[in-house]
Amino acid sequence: MLYDPRGPGSTGHVRESESAAPPLRIELKLFEVRSAEALDTTFQTAVRGRAEALIVVHAGLLQTQRARLVDLAARTRLPVMYTQSDFVLAGGLMSYDADDDDRYRSVATYVDKILKGTRPADLPVVRPTKFELFINVKTAKALGLTIPPSLLLRADQVIE
Repeated sequence: MLYDPRGPGSTGHVRESESAAPPLRIELKLFEVRSAEALDTTFQTAVRGRAEALIVVHAGLLQTQRARLVDLAARTRLPVMYTQSDFVLAGGLMSYDADDDDRYRSVATYVDKILKGTRPADLPVVRPTKFELFINVKTAKALGLTIPPSLLLRADQVIE
């Protein structure tokens, strides 16, 4: 997992991934990225460590390095899953994330309540309930991967 430890939400993603990996028999390796200059080295370390795939958490610095991350994934031939669809639209393999429209509606509801006098501290924390899966079939083919038809049918957007 590539993440910027200074990015908002990064520690939550890391904790959740660390607890989810063992039951799935996944060996999770964490790669902190604190500067754009460290990206090349981080990808090479993952390749040397025989990483079979990567997950890129978009928070912080990594969001600003979208094109570079997609290019590094292609050059190192590592399948990468992102936590934001913008990466897939830029040529990345796949993403799974909360639906942006749903998230923005939730924010609008919070703003409305605050403007009507509700204290922010009194508002509940609401987790997303709707998620989107984007798959870039062109990128999968370039990596020599076959995406199962059942997964393609579940995708919200398939890029050919």
